[in-house]
Amino acid sequence: MSTAARSSRGLGAVAVAFASFAATIASHASADEGAPPWNDRDEVPLAEGIRSVIPRKAESALYAIPGKLDARRGSVMGNARLPFFGTKRGPGCQGRWFLVGPLAWICSDVAELSEEEPYRPTPPHTGTGLPFRYFFAGRDGAQGYSSLARAEDESPDMDLEHGFGVAVVGERTGKSGERYGLTRSGFLVPLKDLVAARTSGFHGESLAPGAPFDLGWVLPDRASVFSAPKGGQKPTATRVRFEAVHVAKIEGAFARVSPDGKAPEEWMRLADLGRPTQASPPAEVGGEATTERWIDVELATQTLVAYEGKTPVFATLVSTGKGPPKSELGTHLGVHRIWVKLLASKMDNLERDDVDNHYSLEDVPWVQFFDKGIALHGVFWHQRFGYVHSHGCVNLAPLDAERIFAFTGPHLPGGWSAAFPTKIEPGTAIRIR
Repeated sequence: MSTAARSSRGLGAVAVAFASFAATIASHASADEGAPPWNDRDEVPLAEGIRSVIPRKAESALYAIPGKLDARRGSVMGNARLPFFGTKRGPGCQGRWFLVGPLAWICSDVAELSEEEPYRPTPPHTGTGLPFRYFFAGRDGAQGYSSLARAEDESPDMDLEHGFGVAVVGERTGKSGERYGLTRSGFLVPLKDLVAARTSGFHGESLAPGAPFDLGWVLPDRASVFSAPKGGQKPTATRVRFEAVHVAKIEGAFARVSPDGKAPEEWMRLADLGRPTQASPPAEVGGEATTERWIDVELATQTLVAYEGKTPVFATLVSTGKGPPKSELGTHLGVHRIWVKLLASKMDNLERDDVDNHYSLEDVPWVQFFDKGIALHGVFWHQRFGYVHSHGCVNLAPLDAERIFAFTGPHLPGGWSAAFPTKIEPGTAIRIR
């Protein structure tokens, strides 16, 4: 088979799928914003058979417009082979700019062309909502090494204090038979010095269009059920934390509930339930006329509801900042838009000298920053959903964080580790109330 024929077959499916997107981009972008055609007419042609672009290192930058370095579009994984669509010359790059996706250019200074088929890795769907395996350094801490040779014979390259968290993406075995976990940051840590994270299996609930907005969850580890809405009576049953119930009626300090909206109704204390309240869309997304997706976070109930226009489609419990809304540890009121999405991000306070306890959590998953350094993200270190707990961010159970990450814009294409909004896909609005 000729090189040209292989190229045609390799790019054919991608090109067809990309053609409609190209038309959309062209309708939104002016000539200097990366609109087609995506090859300079007088440029020396590239060799035939080019199928993909391979970054030379992880987290190489992508830009929405070739040569416009303040138009950051995202970042790419180190093991990705992104589809190749065209080239342009532009400032900020000694070579050429390569087009690798919708409004996504990478400089040839940090990437190379390949005849290999595109490979756009996506996080594995483990059923837990977590993209990696997570561990904590044990009681005596742990040490990391840059190679097996150093682990066997040299001093460590990294120290982890007790409770510091890492993401493990593989395992290696040394000459002595000791097993090491390969962290996503590239260090080898003895598995005997790590403790596996025990994450929550809790998840929120989908909401059927037109169905009553009556969902709630049990908050205490055990909550009493009564036959009537009054105090001083003996419980008839108990429900456990995170059980979902439907609330049919409120009477004083009690709620009439059923597990499925149909079973015989019982009564529970309102204080034992986390219940979202339905809200109208904010003006920032178009008010009552909107069809846009948006997220509503209610501090009073520690709940999150995802909307499509005026229709709630998903609800769950969250943990927001443990400080007042305007404080350093609070989740700030207002309407914001997601300004960047990251597959994973390190979170720590190691530079703080004014705190008694330091923490370091590598590769916190499904991070969506919307208010400067405040984000929606998954957690693998606590299960306090329904109660305030965070340092300001909106904490979600892993399964919920993965779902909301897929629901909001901008979407993260396969092979990317970060994505910024564009004109054709703005960041989803997040309202904190």
